[in-house]
Amino acid sequence: MVSHLYSGGSVTASAHPPPGVESVLESSPDALLVIAEDGTVRLVNAAAERMFGYSREELVGQDHRMLLAEGFRSGFHRLFFALRRDAESGSAAGAGSTADTTPATPSFSPVEAYGVRRDGSEFQGEVACSLLVRDTDGGPMSMTVAVRDTSHRLAADAGLREALSLLSATLESTADGILVVGGDGRIASVNNQFVSMWGVPRELLATQDDDAVMGFVMDQLAEPAQFVEKIAALYADPEAESHDVLDFLDGRTFERYSRPQKVADRVVGRVWSFRDVTPAKVAQDRIAQAMSDLAEQAAQLKALAFQDPLTGLSNRQLFNDRLEAALRGPGGTAVDVLLLDLDDFKEVNDILGHHAGDQLLIEVGRRLRECVRPDDVVARLGGDEFVVLLAGSLAPDAVAGRIVASLRVPLWIDGTMLRPSLSLGLASIKEDAVGASELLRRADIAMYAAKAAGKNRYLRFRPEMMKSLVERTELEAGLRLAVDAGEIAVHYQPIVSTRSGVVVKVEALARWERDGGIVPPAQFIPAAERSGLIVEIGTEVLLKGCTELAPWLAEDSARALAVNVSGVQLQHGDFAELLLAVARNTGVKPRQLVVEVTESVFFHDDCHVIQQLTALRNAGVRVALDDFGTGFSSLGRLQGLPVDTLKIDQSFTSMIRTGDEKLPILSCMVAMAHGLGLTVTAEGVETEAQAEYLMKLDCDSLQGFLFSRPTGGPDLQPAIARSNEAFTALQRERIAGLR
Repeated sequence: MVSHLYSGGSVTASAHPPPGVESVLESSPDALLVIAEDGTVRLVNAAAERMFGYSREELVGQDHRMLLAEGFRSGFHRLFFALRRDAESGSAAGAGSTADTTPATPSFSPVEAYGVRRDGSEFQGEVACSLLVRDTDGGPMSMTVAVRDTSHRLAADAGLREALSLLSATLESTADGILVVGGDGRIASVNNQFVSMWGVPRELLATQDDDAVMGFVMDQLAEPAQFVEKIAALYADPEAESHDVLDFLDGRTFERYSRPQKVADRVVGRVWSFRDVTPAKVAQDRIAQAMSDLAEQAAQLKALAFQDPLTGLSNRQLFNDRLEAALRGPGGTAVDVLLLDLDDFKEVNDILGHHAGDQLLIEVGRRLRECVRPDDVVARLGGDEFVVLLAGSLAPDAVAGRIVASLRVPLWIDGTMLRPSLSLGLASIKEDAVGASELLRRADIAMYAAKAAGKNRYLRFRPEMMKSLVERTELEAGLRLAVDAGEIAVHYQPIVSTRSGVVVKVEALARWERDGGIVPPAQFIPAAERSGLIVEIGTEVLLKGCTELAPWLAEDSARALAVNVSGVQLQHGDFAELLLAVARNTGVKPRQLVVEVTESVFFHDDCHVIQQLTALRNAGVRVALDDFGTGFSSLGRLQGLPVDTLKIDQSFTSMIRTGDEKLPILSCMVAMAHGLGLTVTAEGVETEAQAEYLMKLDCDSLQGFLFSRPTGGPDLQPAIARSNEAFTALQRERIAGLR
C-alpha cells in the first residue's frame, strides 16, 4: 500500500483504517498523513512523528500547513480541489488500481516540497497525493499524503532551491501584484500582493476556477467590458505588450502591465503586473486642482493688483503710475494732487470698533468718487489716507471744496451717528517741473497745515508752509533742549468749590518759558507727545507740584493737587509706582492727588493703562476725566470707567452768554454725572453769568479766568486769595439778586 500511495495509486477507506491496514501504515518508512478537506490532519503514522518531531496527539486536528515551508503552504489546497474536480469528471491523471474491483480515484505523481520540523529546521521532501473517498455517497472527502525525506539530494538541488527562493522572495517583496497565466489561459501563479490588492479569497484561488476568479475581479471594475477587450486583444497577439489603467468602483486606480512569458523564444504564458497608483492619482488630482486654484487666484490678484481691497478704489501703485504718466503729458497740462486724511479716525476704531472704521472708510471712498470726474484717479494710500489725482482740471479748488463739504454730511454706522471731517492739502503743477514725490510732499505739507489750522478744511500749498514745517521741527528740537536745561516751569490755577466757597484744589500746568515769553501749551504739548518728551515733562510737573504745594496741602486734608497725565505717560509700566513714590517722598497723601486724563486714554489698545488707573484709585488717588464732550465718548460709557470727577470742557461753558439760555446738554451732563456718583468741575468760567448758571445746575467746582489765571508758585497764595474773594462777591450778588 505504501508504494502504491507514493506512486500515485488510490485508496477507498474510512477515517479509521482496519487493523491490517493500520499495521501496514505504521510499518511504512515514509510519513503518511490523511488530510481532511478543510486542511486539518486526521491521521498520521509513526514515520510522520519521527520525520516532523511532533507526537501523534500534537498533529491530529492541526492545520497541515504548519508542516510545510513558506511558499509551499497553499499547494495542497489546490491539489485537493484539482483531484476532486477530476474525480467528479471521471478522469484521473496518473491514477491506477490494485484490482479491477478497486475504483479508480484521482491522484498526482510525486512533487518536490519542503517540510518544517518542530525545531524549525527545514528539509527537502518528495510528496505524493491521492484522493481518499468515503463509502457513503456525498460524504466529505480526504486526501492521503505520503512524504519521503530527500534531504540527501539537498546538495545537488541547493542551487535550484536558492534560485527558486530568490525568485519567490522577489515576487513576494515587490509592491506590485503579480499574476502568471499559462499558455492554456489558466492561472499558474500569483503572489501575496496580488491577492491583497484584489481582495481575492484564497479558497477561491485554490479551486482553480478561473472563471469565478475573473468574475470576482470584474465585479470591482468601473468598466469591466474594457478590461475583457484588452485581455482578448493580447491573447490574439501573444507577442504583444500592454500598459493601461484600471478604474475601480470604490475610487481606486491600478496601472496594468502585461508582457509575454517566454522559454527559449517560445511564448508559454503571460505575466500580468498590477500597481496601485491611487495615492499618486489623488496627489495628481490635488496638484491639478491646486494649479487651477492658483491660476484663478493669480487672475484675481492681477485684477486686484491696482485696487484697494476694502474700498475698491485705486491703490498706491496705480496712483503712482497714473501720476507719473500725467507728469509726462503735454507741457502746460495742469496736474493737481489732493491729499487728505480723516480727523480723529483712530477714536472711531477705538470706540466703535474696526468694523465701524472700515464702514466709514468705504463711505468716504464712495463720496470722494462722487466729487470728481469719471477719469480722475481716487486712491487709498493706506489707513485713513486718501489721494485724488486731477489731470487737466480747470477748478481743483472747487473739487477740494466739494470734498470737504461732502464729508460734513453725517452718516449712521451701527446705530451711531458720525460727523466725519478731513484735512486736505492741495498741490498743483503747471509750468514748474517737479517730480511726483515732490508734488506729493507739497500736498502732504499743505494737509498738515490744514490740521494745524483747525482741521475739517483744505489748504493749498504755499512756499511759506515749508517755513512752518521747519519751525515745527525746530520747535521739537528746542523743546528737547528746554527739558534738558530745566526751562519747563509749573503754573497753578485755583479751582473753587461751590460747596465750601473756597479754593480746595489747584491744577498744575506745564509752561515753556522761551526767550522771555511763554510758548502756548497748544503748540508744545502735541510736539512733546509726538517726541515722547511728555514723559519727562509730566514727571517734572508732578515732582515740582508736590514739592511746592506740600505745605499748603498739609494745612487741610481736603485740599488737592491736580496734574494732567498723557496717555503716553500711562503706557509706561511704572507710572503708578512713580506717582506714589513722589507722593511719599514729598509728604503728600495719595488722597490729595488728582490725575486728569482725556477720554482717549480709555480707548487705547493697551489694557495696562486702565490697570494703572485702577491701581492708583485703589491707593486713594482720584481720577478726573478732562475736556469731556470733545471726543466720541458718551455719558453712558462713564459707568464702567475708573473715574471720580467729570470736567466739562470750556467749549460748553462758552455757550453760556447771558445766563438766561436753556442748555439741556449742560444740565444733562451734570445730572447724569451726579447720578453716577461723580463730581463735576466746569472749565473756562470767565463771567459771573456763566458761574451763576453752573451753580444753578449744582456744579461742584468752578475753574477759569473769573477767579484766577494760571500763575507761578510764588504768586499762588495771592491767586488763591483773589479766587476766594471773587467767589464770595459772587455769592453776595447772588443773594442780593434773590432778595
